[in-house]
Amino acid sequence: MSMKSRVILGVFALTLAASFAFAADMTEGLTSTGRATLKSATALAFGPDGVLFIGDPADASILAVDTGDRAAGKAAGINVTGFSEKVAAMLGTTPDKLLFNGMVVNPVSHKAYIAVSRGRGADSQPVILRVDTTGKIEELSLDSVKYSHVSLSDAPADSTDQRGQNARLQAITEIAYVDGRVFVAGLSNEEFSSKLRAIPFPFAQPTSQPGKGTSVEIFHGSHGRFETNAPVRTFVSYNIKGQQNILAAYTCTPLVAFPVSDLQPGAKVMGKTIAELGAGNSPLDMIVYQQDGKNFILLNNSRRGVMKITADGLDTYKPITAQTEITGVPYTTIDSLKGVQHLDKYDDRNALLLVKAENGSVDLKTVALP
Repeated sequence: MSMKSRVILGVFALTLAASFAFAADMTEGLTSTGRATLKSATALAFGPDGVLFIGDPADASILAVDTGDRAAGKAAGINVTGFSEKVAAMLGTTPDKLLFNGMVVNPVSHKAYIAVSRGRGADSQPVILRVDTTGKIEELSLDSVKYSHVSLSDAPADSTDQRGQNARLQAITEIAYVDGRVFVAGLSNEEFSSKLRAIPFPFAQPTSQPGKGTSVEIFHGSHGRFETNAPVRTFVSYNIKGQQNILAAYTCTPLVAFPVSDLQPGAKVMGKTIAELGAGNSPLDMIVYQQDGKNFILLNNSRRGVMKITADGLDTYKPITAQTEITGVPYTTIDSLKGVQHLDKYDDRNALLLVKAENGSVDLKTVALP
């Protein structure tokens, strides 16, 4: 064999070995192969190598799935008018029978993943949809995938109270993957029921108390009292003066900072309320972005529209400790963005929105970050 042939074979062998190593990295932490099941699907988050985390509050668990979506894609934007009608036709139902529970963009491929409930009652079925930059809509099949999951050992009971509410459905209200851990907000079955959990990924198997979290307390300025049983509705990871924090938004609408270093399993932590953004409202999604060298948070809400919040100098705001209305960190309401049900960062310049139009249809569209 000539020297040239040996070199070519050597390069081929190294390339093949590197390919196998890369493939192995993509499935790290996914310990099962086959059909993954969901009882519900709400909050979504992407981790590395195309791993999608799905919050399943009905089952009180987090499912990690290999989507196989690892190829870099051109950030061309996604725009689908009449998205709800097209999804309903694909799932064999009508738009009024759909609930869009969560949305996340794969930062590598720029494909959107959307958690949908087909039906609105006890018999509703969870579906994960994938939408590419051409507007193609497909269901993410869970019939034969690599996956892993972790259960929350202290989730609320799966039962309906006298008001017709089921606390189990708030066991998971938001999730995010940050530096090797899955952060989970929601309720537990403990007396101080509001929880923030930091679950290492790969998920430990087995574990005696999977997902044991930190009990979190806040002062709610609008209500004028301390609260331990209100769940975080949405949050982002954010660095404040060199310290990583979870910035959490609650219903009615406090914005609270929790240092990540304080979020130890079994601990009880008091957050720092740095803003009251207005009563009679539920926050839905938060994203962080930069514009003209400054940091901002975009927060969409159930009743108070989309807010652009100043995110620089958060350490300079004094904690809110007395009853008050709108105060603290300043914000502006983006009047041009109405009916936003869900949003996520699409790229450094754009956001992806699920928007309810005036005709009642839900559209999927990309818009410039304000």
